[in-house]
Amino acid sequence: MFSKSIGIDLGTANTLIYVRGKGIILREPSVVAVNTKTDQVVSVGKDAKEIIGRTPGSMVAVHPLKDGVIADFDIAATMLYELIKKSLKGSLASKARVLIGIPSGVTAVEKRAVKEAAEKAGAKPVMLVQEPLLAALGAGLSIMEPAGTMVVDIGGGTSEIAVISMGGIVSYRSVRTAGDAFDAAIVNYVRKKYNLLIGDRTAEQVKIGIGSAFHDVKVNKMELRGRNLLNGLPENVTINSEEVREALAEPLSHVLDAIRETLTHTPPELSADIIDQGITLTGGGALLRGMDKLINRETGMPVYIAEYPLDCVAEGTGKMLEHLDQYEELLTEEIKYY
Repeated sequence: MFSKSIGIDLGTANTLIYVRGKGIILREPSVVAVNTKTDQVVSVGKDAKEIIGRTPGSMVAVHPLKDGVIADFDIAATMLYELIKKSLKGSLASKARVLIGIPSGVTAVEKRAVKEAAEKAGAKPVMLVQEPLLAALGAGLSIMEPAGTMVVDIGGGTSEIAVISMGGIVSYRSVRTAGDAFDAAIVNYVRKKYNLLIGDRTAEQVKIGIGSAFHDVKVNKMELRGRNLLNGLPENVTINSEEVREALAEPLSHVLDAIRETLTHTPPELSADIIDQGITLTGGGALLRGMDKLINRETGMPVYIAEYPLDCVAEGTGKMLEHLDQYEELLTEEIKYY
């Protein structure tokens, strides 16, 4: 009936597309370059990200998703259309069955916006599944067993923490503190300490290059280039990994609080399972040095990083599409709100 089955990890920072039978075939930044004079979309994905901060006044880079939800409906629909078309090598999405991961804390209105954006891009039917279930599935966890598994998915816009048992989310927290908030914390720290203004891309490079969540014996350094806020001139400063860890302390504390709250609302039997099986980290935030050690110190639980943390949600959509009959009930699964 359907010519294609597509799984989409529609992230604040990056969008990954899984085509059934082929695997993940597309990874693009969730960015769209728009000409403000004509309201025309100029480029999507990697091409659009390359021009961030380097564009003339008539061209702006738009992030259609903010904190894991659609902030600009029309731009999001255009981005989805272009990325689906690229993943299908130019063929139409009109006969494509699409499964999209959404944050567990989104409202009914936000869910409908995602579904309608995909339908506007030509996809039908469109199925929505909560990201923690997909992340756990993509990480190789058994989500249908009567045993507790815990996943912490730290993406670009949201951190999803969930305890899963028998295909359902038993307790969860969804906080809008994740990779983007880490970048913003670095920007603010450098501005306050050095009176230097740096861009989000530079902050991301610092986070990836020398960022850490846990105290490390070795102190790394990195040179930053930005604009001095006192005299307006370009300037270089050197920042070290200890300073970056200090900058990240506040947003990381929000994620840790969400993990503790999720564990607090977990039934004792499932808590015992989590002590045995540990916590699985997925998403880009799992790659921050020492994240597993920090969570282990704060919770006392064993913590494991998924083999390919960036791919877990997309791989989860693929596994679900391959065995849709097994997971059909998860498409409309209700979750408990605390």
